[in-house]
Amino acid sequence: MFDALLIVSFGGPEGPDDVVPFLENVTRGRNIPPERLRLVAEQYLRFGGVSPLNAQCRELIGKLTTEFATHGLALPIYWGNRNWHPLLIDTIRQMRDDGVERALAFITSPYSSYSSCRQYLDDIARARSAVGSGAPEVQRLRHYFNHPGFIEPLSRNVGAALAETRAGGDDQGEPALLYTAHSIPLTMAQTSDYEAQLREVAQLVTERCAPGHPWSLVWQSRSGPPTMPWLEPDIGDALTTLAAGGTRSVVAAPIGFISDHMEVVYDLDVLAAERAAALGLRFGRAETVGSAPEFVAMIRQLVEEQLDPSTPRPALGRLGVRPDCAAGCCPPAARP
Repeated sequence: MFDALLIVSFGGPEGPDDVVPFLENVTRGRNIPPERLRLVAEQYLRFGGVSPLNAQCRELIGKLTTEFATHGLALPIYWGNRNWHPLLIDTIRQMRDDGVERALAFITSPYSSYSSCRQYLDDIARARSAVGSGAPEVQRLRHYFNHPGFIEPLSRNVGAALAETRAGGDDQGEPALLYTAHSIPLTMAQTSDYEAQLREVAQLVTERCAPGHPWSLVWQSRSGPPTMPWLEPDIGDALTTLAAGGTRSVVAAPIGFISDHMEVVYDLDVLAAERAAALGLRFGRAETVGSAPEFVAMIRQLVEEQLDPSTPRPALGRLGVRPDCAAGCCPPAARP
């Protein structure tokens, strides 16, 4: 039924000359002021103009190739990004030229919303349309936010971050636990299961690594106009509230991301860490799942589910296996 796997990711610059063209791709059609682009460009240039995302995709694909070979899956793996090379249109054109007719797609975002799911599906459709005749059909793999292969490495990483932060000093007390994800406009959140899925993941992770530990879901990386309400509280505001209440240490766990986007290494490791230091808070950050063995095995299992409908479809928690996306689900945010 399927003859390839397509990894679909956000993309990121791989050198200083890539930064502005990449950001122009990300913001095309959104009328973002040039000064705002320059400000974001400085964040990338702080890291040499290189996002960690592409390197992490290569690492994931390398390990997934080995996983496929070990389990006898003879599907070639392709990779296409929404916003930077390798671009989806070029990858789908290569797939057509290679004779691929029907491909499965793994999207590197576990959650439902316009920006984390529907926008990826729309970009795949546009790329197929641009390639034209002979472009392969592409069917996405199911959502995996509550798959054991995602929850287990997350739990291990959060538990390790809590232990390390506790070890930082006997007088710090029990660390506050903040689960973080990219904020989205309220109108987008109200038409998707994004927040409910993130709360489910936070609960599942806490049950496994720190039963009974209090936690909060906070948001980061807001990028919209001030006239548009977004999900709150922002992590910076949450840190201020915690410090005012006597908290001495905190762990941030970026469960909204599968790997270290720039939003993780800058918005958490720089901005949030600096805010915490200014408030006198010891700050720890849990690792993302990256290419953890369970996560790599999960992708292989998601593929096997599509190749053989009798394959079990594991899902933890109360939300279960999410149905396939309906046409028009998760619409974009309404503009003020």
